[in-house]
Amino acid sequence: MADSELSRGARAARYRWHVVAMLWGIAFFNYADRQAIFSVFPLLQKSMSLSNVQLGLLGSAFAWVYGLGALFAGNIVDRVRRKTAILGGLYAWSAICMATAAATGFRGLFTMRALEGIGEAFYFPASMSLVSDYHGPATRSRAIGAHQTSVYIGTIAGGFFAGLIGQQYGWRWSFIVFGGAGILLGLVLSRWLHEPARGQAENISVPSRLSLGETVRVIVTRPGALLLLAAFFCANFVAVVLLTWMPKFLFDRYHMSLAMSGLTATIYVQLASMVGAVCGGYLADRWSLTRRGGRMRVQMLGVLGGAPCVVLCGMTQSLAWLIAALTIWGFFKGLYDANIFASVFDVISPEARGSAAGLMNTVGWLGGGGSAPIVIAWLSSIYGLGGAIATAAAVYVAAGILLFSAARAVERKDRSFHRSQAVTS
Repeated sequence: MADSELSRGARAARYRWHVVAMLWGIAFFNYADRQAIFSVFPLLQKSMSLSNVQLGLLGSAFAWVYGLGALFAGNIVDRVRRKTAILGGLYAWSAICMATAAATGFRGLFTMRALEGIGEAFYFPASMSLVSDYHGPATRSRAIGAHQTSVYIGTIAGGFFAGLIGQQYGWRWSFIVFGGAGILLGLVLSRWLHEPARGQAENISVPSRLSLGETVRVIVTRPGALLLLAAFFCANFVAVVLLTWMPKFLFDRYHMSLAMSGLTATIYVQLASMVGAVCGGYLADRWSLTRRGGRMRVQMLGVLGGAPCVVLCGMTQSLAWLIAALTIWGFFKGLYDANIFASVFDVISPEARGSAAGLMNTVGWLGGGGSAPIVIAWLSSIYGLGGAIATAAAVYVAAGILLFSAARAVERKDRSFHRSQAVTS
């Protein structure tokens, strides 16, 4: 009996990492699909006579709908099987990605980008909630950090292959290829992905499902939660600035091909972010053992370390220095990204984690991501695109201040709780 229990325990320990691997593949297409359009901006601009502001609106359309739907998607995720939400979202956004190829003008592109945001809104609330029930506090940052590497590889693939396919066969085929591959992946994984019990990683019972209003109250009344939301607004603003405008910046300033500008804008940042996410996950799991705000402090290190790199990206005239700045920024970005949801889950209980992840995406994408493309498009008319990109560094500094405040708030609350327990005993 003991050997049988040991064998089951070993299989369970392995499977929780298999879950991360399966979700890795889905998240790959989540980001490849959304990144693809940016690498074909020059083709769209030429074929449809689009302005920079219209291109910026295409970036914002996804972010607005994705962010607006994320909170509602998160609350739905807390009430349904997360496997269903994950695979259903994959099928939906992949089909919409393929349908983008049929667009004939700005309105069609804008509509498809907005609709894709609805499908993708379900993925991160569902997947992060599911991972948190397979991985407890001791391995949660490492698991989410490993999952996060799919975002970087997906961004590289979306940026490079969409540009390559676009310049060889036309921009429409970029969307057909990525969307079709996502549907095939969903059919394969539908057999192997299993739903865990909520709260099982921490061996706690989960109360009855909460209403949307109740979950929002749970989130906003937790120490540090509002500060984490505000920090994500700022951090996502900066990330979307570079993801949206760097391919065109390289195409215009350094006269690269579509494929090369898409690759250069993504590969250095994303590969460095992979390293940063792994390091950030390991470091945060270690720091959180001794300090309640340890994960938040790792995130603070990430945004403050990345701020000077953002300035250099926009202001340097040297391609070598630009690549160096993108690479270093990517590493620090990984430190932050590995703990986006793990930090929130340190203060939010399992029954509201889908909603918490959804609210994070609402604030980060509807606010930060939704405003970034159009704000930079407007600033570029005043300072040039490089100068506009450089101004985003100030937003990173604001994120660092917010994360420091969040860590202090959580740690003060924790000390107060322990003091009260000591007095009671």
